[in-house]
Amino acid sequence: VQLQASGGGLVQAGGSLRLSCAASGNSFQIDDMDWYRQAPGKERELVAHTTYAGIRNVADSVKGRFTVSRDNAENLVYLQMNGLKPEDTAVYTCNIRVVFGSYWGQETQVTVSS
Repeated sequence: VQLQASGGGLVQAGGSLRLSCAASGNSFQIDDMDWYRQAPGKERELVAHTTYAGIRNVADSVKGRFTVSRDNAENLVYLQMNGLKPEDTAVYTCNIRVVFGSYWGQETQVTVSS
């Protein structure tokens, strides 16, 4: 299983970015497709959680600014980030869970300047 993440970058506060994560090499149903982030000196936190059945949740810290969506047919998960703040600066990673385990994608850096 391979996860290809893209969409990070440098943006000014108040700006927007869209992260994408595509899973390939897997023939099983992907149960969960999630986004995590880790800021310097902080623990990794769950930013967005999706399930195959349709759950789409984001963390309270980003609610109202971030939206997660998912395409089950294409094994894609997106994180639309609006109203970005400097405290959103972190490396973002996608994670998927299938019946036999979980997989982490490559990290993508998001930097928000004030």
